[in-house]
Amino acid sequence: MKEAIIEIRKLSKYYGKNRGIEEINLDIEAGEIFGFIGPNGAGKSTTIRILLSLIFPSSGSAKIMGMDVITESKKIKAQIGYVPSDANLYDKMDVHQFLQYCMRFYKTSDGDRRIIELSEIFELDLNRNMSELSMGNKKKVSIVQSLIHNPKLLILDEPTTGLDPLMQARFFDLLREENKKGLTIFFSSHILSEIQNICKRVSIIRDGKIIKVEDIESLRQKQLKKVQIGFGEKTTKRNLDINGIGAMVELPGNIISFMFSGEINELIKILASRHLEKLIIEEPSLEEIFMHYYQ
Repeated sequence: MKEAIIEIRKLSKYYGKNRGIEEINLDIEAGEIFGFIGPNGAGKSTTIRILLSLIFPSSGSAKIMGMDVITESKKIKAQIGYVPSDANLYDKMDVHQFLQYCMRFYKTSDGDRRIIELSEIFELDLNRNMSELSMGNKKKVSIVQSLIHNPKLLILDEPTTGLDPLMQARFFDLLREENKKGLTIFFSSHILSEIQNICKRVSIIRDGKIIKVEDIESLRQKQLKKVQIGFGEKTTKRNLDINGIGAMVELPGNIISFMFSGEINELIKILASRHLEKLIIEEPSLEEIFMHYYQ
């Protein structure tokens, strides 16, 4: 394993009695594009806010580039970029003024060049007042701002919100190019297609806990099967007493559908004694595999 740029150990956060995240453990390698996926409310943003020292954990620890996110936050922030899901920016400046203002926080020799280069990629008008910008244009400003100082780590929290499909494609192309130059990217999203499009490794978070960390390609090759069975009579999971049956969906016409991770031959033996009208066993899509872990 390469050097870890993010190290998280037994990290927990509670808001009173409400769960944020619970004992998360995670290592993200330097130079990778890592996906962090889960439905809204799963704990993605809580994890990111702790990494950015915007909130403090209830227990556990997190390090970025070997530095503690709480005690060495100032040093960390000088070397990372961040794109939030909602871009709240200063309305009383024009775009160029705002980006130059942000640039002064960093020790960078080519900030002006980066502002022009990145603004051209996203067709961003530097003379527009911030208060006049649409949500999509504010997101473009946030993306440019996150990269002007050539960070070592880029943290993205639902970064494509507000971007049209053309700009999303340009954004992904830019991320790939920056990654080739050595940028590590932590990409948090609830949209599977985004993670699938750009990440090689992914962590699935559900109800505040990480339930899986795996290569995207390995997930594709899992031995999960999607099974759909039509019976001549009403059937429940209780009637199919076999290990490996996931959450069952009942469909009209006494048809049931589920993900199956056990021995197919064992399942077929049990089904052989039943009156079947339909049996389909097929490879699940990547999205169906993810949903299997959510359920």
